[in-house]
Amino acid sequence: MLVKEYRICMPLTTEEYRVGQLYTISKHSHQESEKGEGVEVVKNEPHEDPVHGPGQFTEKRVHLSSKLPSWARAVTPRIFYITEKAWNYYPYTITADSHCLQCSFLPKFSIYIETKYEDNCGDSENIFHSDKILGDHEVSFLDIAFDEIPERYYRSLEDPRFFSSAKTGRGPLREGWRQHTKPIMCSYKLVSVKFEVWGLQTRVEQFVHKVIRDILLIGHRQAFAWVDEWCGMTMEEVRRYEQETQEATNELIGLVAPAISVSEVGQPTATHSAPASAPSTPLSDEAPEFLAPPKARPRKKSAPETLTLPALRERAGAE
Repeated sequence: MLVKEYRICMPLTTEEYRVGQLYTISKHSHQESEKGEGVEVVKNEPHEDPVHGPGQFTEKRVHLSSKLPSWARAVTPRIFYITEKAWNYYPYTITADSHCLQCSFLPKFSIYIETKYEDNCGDSENIFHSDKILGDHEVSFLDIAFDEIPERYYRSLEDPRFFSSAKTGRGPLREGWRQHTKPIMCSYKLVSVKFEVWGLQTRVEQFVHKVIRDILLIGHRQAFAWVDEWCGMTMEEVRRYEQETQEATNELIGLVAPAISVSEVGQPTATHSAPASAPSTPLSDEAPEFLAPPKARPRKKSAPETLTLPALRERAGAE
């Protein structure tokens, strides 16, 4: 198992990000969806926890097939989805709670994510106090302005180095912005990736962490770049936007009969190192060599970059 902690600072307060996070996830999910593909929301309802108090439970089905890179399509079934279950007790959230997400066609692969949000620049030590981890784990600071993201996801309007918020006056972000920007908050994410196949464990777990890193950077960049869209919304308003967007997204995706579902396994209780002889492959933007498709394999056309929400925009304007 490879465990890493990611710390992503934002020029926001934790209360502001509570709204911005919900808005961003809903909008991004809709943009990335099309007929038969995207994020289908199965459940989104209040949930009470005896330890963490009131929260929100969500269950989503992420339909991926054509969204996968060519090397992944070469080794996975043509139609499948991944089920994601999350409990949000903001400012503490858990993806899959006491369970990990595990694909049925990769029975020894799982991901577990635990998140905390605080109003600081990422300087809290041992914030998770986790008994699930034995030994030290790597801590990586992700800079939403100056860390690179895959070129295909780059949008100049979402670049924090150039974006300036008309409503808040924040941005653009300059070198060293985390040391002098106010307000500032940090997303602390403890991510455990497990792929227990000898000889492949190290390189697969490293590659998955690279993908997760890119997803975290893109999501946090968008939350800041879209701040003028969600700034000033109340929790009631953003929940209504979330519900309306989810309904529109589910309708857009349509009903798809999945060929493969996802099962749940117990929460990880300790880390396990790969055998000493297991190969170690440096991180890269390319797929691991052992998963690379034949060079002549044609690529499918990518999905549209954006999808608009005209009905929701008109409704928001009327309110």
